[in-house]
Amino acid sequence: MNEKIKELADRLGICTFYTDAGLNTNEHNVSEETVRFFAEELGYKASTDAEVEHSLSALDKRRWQSALESIYVVKDKKIFDVVLSAEEAEGSLQLKLSKQDEHNDFEVSFIVVDTGETRTFAKKQYRRMTVEITSELDFGYYDIELITQNGTYKSVLAVAPAACYQPEGWDKKRLWGYSIQLYSLRSRHNWGVGDFTDLYNFVDICHRSGADIIGLNPVNVLGHCFPEEASPYSSVSRLFLNPIYIDIEKVPEFRPEDRYLVEAEIADLNAAEMINYGKVYPLKIKILQTLFQRMKQDEKRKKEFEKFCKAKGEDLENLATFEALYEDKWQDHWGGWRAWEPEYRKPTTAAIKKYRKEQSDRLDFFKFLQFEADRQLKLVSAHVKELGLKIGIYRDLPVGVGRDSAEVWGDEGLFLRQSGAGAPPDAFFPTGQKWNLGAFNPFELKARAYRPFIKIIRSAAEGAGALRLDHVMSLMRLFVIPEKDGKEGTYLLYNFEDMLGIVALESHLNKCMIVGESIGNVPDGFLEKIAAKNIMSMSVLWSERWDAGWGDFKSPYQYPKNVVASVGTHDMPPLKMWWFGYDIALSRKLGIIASDEDMYNNYHKREADRWKLLKAMDENQVWPEDNRRHGDYLYGEGYPEGLEEAVHRFMAKSNAQIFLVQPEDIFQVDKLQNLPGTDRDKYPNWRLKLPINLEDMENSLAYYRNIAAIKRER
Repeated sequence: MNEKIKELADRLGICTFYTDAGLNTNEHNVSEETVRFFAEELGYKASTDAEVEHSLSALDKRRWQSALESIYVVKDKKIFDVVLSAEEAEGSLQLKLSKQDEHNDFEVSFIVVDTGETRTFAKKQYRRMTVEITSELDFGYYDIELITQNGTYKSVLAVAPAACYQPEGWDKKRLWGYSIQLYSLRSRHNWGVGDFTDLYNFVDICHRSGADIIGLNPVNVLGHCFPEEASPYSSVSRLFLNPIYIDIEKVPEFRPEDRYLVEAEIADLNAAEMINYGKVYPLKIKILQTLFQRMKQDEKRKKEFEKFCKAKGEDLENLATFEALYEDKWQDHWGGWRAWEPEYRKPTTAAIKKYRKEQSDRLDFFKFLQFEADRQLKLVSAHVKELGLKIGIYRDLPVGVGRDSAEVWGDEGLFLRQSGAGAPPDAFFPTGQKWNLGAFNPFELKARAYRPFIKIIRSAAEGAGALRLDHVMSLMRLFVIPEKDGKEGTYLLYNFEDMLGIVALESHLNKCMIVGESIGNVPDGFLEKIAAKNIMSMSVLWSERWDAGWGDFKSPYQYPKNVVASVGTHDMPPLKMWWFGYDIALSRKLGIIASDEDMYNNYHKREADRWKLLKAMDENQVWPEDNRRHGDYLYGEGYPEGLEEAVHRFMAKSNAQIFLVQPEDIFQVDKLQNLPGTDRDKYPNWRLKLPINLEDMENSLAYYRNIAAIKRER
């Protein structure tokens, strides 16, 4: 690779080499073409060698072109750099701070040290110095004003704690709870999909069973016009909630006759094994439109609604506008919002202003959906607090947002324009993953003082006791893939220390623990770095093995402590499916496994893995006393009775401070919730309901025995 191209890649944080995490690890050299492409994505021209030289020169000058950076994220030592003309540097300096949201200016004492670095531009010399604030400052965000004889310069100072929030005495706790897909909850009352009342009632089940945490799939708003595009990890905004989770019958404006009119439809949707989003969502929206009209006649509710809209401000206005426009245009404009007329492709045009005025009532309806969803989820959080669950709701923040989304439409300059997030091959997904999610431009994100990142963290942490950061490695690096097929991807580096500091600060401000989903291609030393910040990792039974997944299962006492442990995840086969190898047959049927020979090799490995699982259960004496295993269960001998109890007791024994059980394993589900790399034309992802109603769960023998097994160890 051309040395100048290599230098540009290093300066921009574009990786020119990476190693994947497949069972057979491969090394990848990134092409010069790929580096040039991503340099352009980041705003630096690189099509020719002359453009590369010009971009390197621009990077050299970048820091010298402003007195202060957009933000400084600091910890114990409140030190930041400043660039001033020699004339200003020799004069008097004054530093004023104002804590954001308090608006009270105050001066601080500080020390200035000249670094000796200078540059000359247009015959004017500039010096780089460091400023250390010696006054005590609380954790939080501060607006800075640096006043010199020539003017005032502004920035933001984020004073972060050394590590993320954890409750007092946390090191002595060993808790357990559930990991659920909210949509999958069945109940006699719901309308064909789990809702916030089901979640409220599930909190009661947790309380009675002694569980202290409920891990949720992302509950962010999805596309209004395409309800069948149901992946919770591809939202149109991570700032707002999915209206499908609204319990219609708990909306204050609901009347019993509203249900009578659609009783037959509800019965059919409720009885179905799979969620029919194409029928559930329109049915709910139809009734909610009636309830919205009633809400407008209630002065008290209307004032509460207006207060909510004011608090959510521009972000809510953008979401409502985007959804209304999409509803108007999707049938005539293929290709999402980028195919709309130019005057509608961003929210700041005169045409959008006019549209908002003309369609104000429609926009208010979309805002009403968020108003009611927010109210109902807040009731759940209040119920958690009332019952005293030690952690309560454990939210999930997706690593990215759909490229055809309100977030990207509302601020396209913040995101990479022609590429999206994905992942290289790893042990669980040997072909890699192309998620097509919008990814932040790291340079633009910092230029915005990380405000967009702060907003999505804060939105997800509100009312939650813990927050899972999907693909937490993205705080350091994110694998990005060009939209055009056939072009290779690579890793893009982010401002890791700054991102960690922001996460720690938001964790403390919201009193919310942080968990990092770290399954996949994890850089060397990464887990140690996030552990030092009190960010818990995730640990699944299938990955806690020796020899990179080929060896024996680790003993429960060999598990790390600062982790959230589970048998699997929504992307992995539940226990019964894994045992019979149904996932292998499915992958061969869909062509994910390329040949019969590969399929047979997978079966042979699974056979050995089953032996190793039985061996681990034997060695740790976790089989039910009244149901010891009766054989090796090989070659068609069936499913071992009590296996899920043994596995749950095994996991509950582990050192992990939190163990999450999946209802799918308790009730012996043998189908996947999600098969990565497929869409609904190949597999019904995100549609599988649990096989039992919430009202019957606690009376189930399987539930009773599995929870008893867990509580023996927790």
